Amino acid sequence: MDLPKTLVAAKFLRRLNRFAVVVRLPDGTVVEAHLPNSGRLQEVLRPDNEVWLVPRSGRGRRTAYDVLLARDGETLVCLDARLPPQLLLEGIYTGKVQVFGKVLGVQPEIAYGNHRLDLCLQVANEPPSYWLVETKSVTLVVKGVALFPDAPTVRGQRHLRLLTALRREGIPTAVVFIVQRPDAKSFHPHEFADPAFARHLREAAQAGVLVRAYACSVTLREIRVVRPIPVRL
Repeated sequence: MDLPKTLVAAKFLRRLNRFAVVVRLPDGTVVEAHLPNSGRLQEVLRPDNEVWLVPRSGRGRRTAYDVLLARDGETLVCLDARLPPQLLLEGIYTGKVQVFGKVLGVQPEIAYGNHRLDLCLQVANEPPSYWLVETKSVTLVVKGVALFPDAPTVRGQRHLRLLTALRREGIPTAVVFIVQRPDAKSFHPHEFADPAFARHLREAAQAGVLVRAYACSVTLREIRVVRPIPVRL
């Protein structure tokens, strides 16, 4: 996925709430920016840490920028939690993600009751079948281990319970963790941050839900899925 060419470097100052931060622009101006990620992000949201913003405009916006990238030491991390469905699809089309086989069609934002799942993939089986897929954005890596979540996620727990229930009804389901940084060597559920999510993930895998994780390359120009990494439950 190509990133916007209009990225603006800035310095992180402080977080206002789950979805808003204060940053300093190169000319010294202090502004608010939208943060499209509700995680704690403590490893990157540190005073004076370097971040990159995307200029945005539109009716109803409170801020003129979205936060897109940040540094964790020497590593670039993409913070936009809205991107994993697109990154997964690009990975499928480029052959980096092969676990679903040949995908014939895609329907985003599938509604089941009061819940939504990210993707419905129609695949080339005999007869043609489909997968229901939920993706998760991972930004925390500690000593090569990608961890999710970095804060309790009731919504994530609900997704896992739904995927498990559907799988037990015979519907193929999957949860895919997209690690939006290049330095992950394996994926683990973050037991300390959310033990209930870790438990539900193990129960989902035992029920037959497909659990996969992929690392991304990240530069100031692009972010792309590059390789699968082992999942340790």
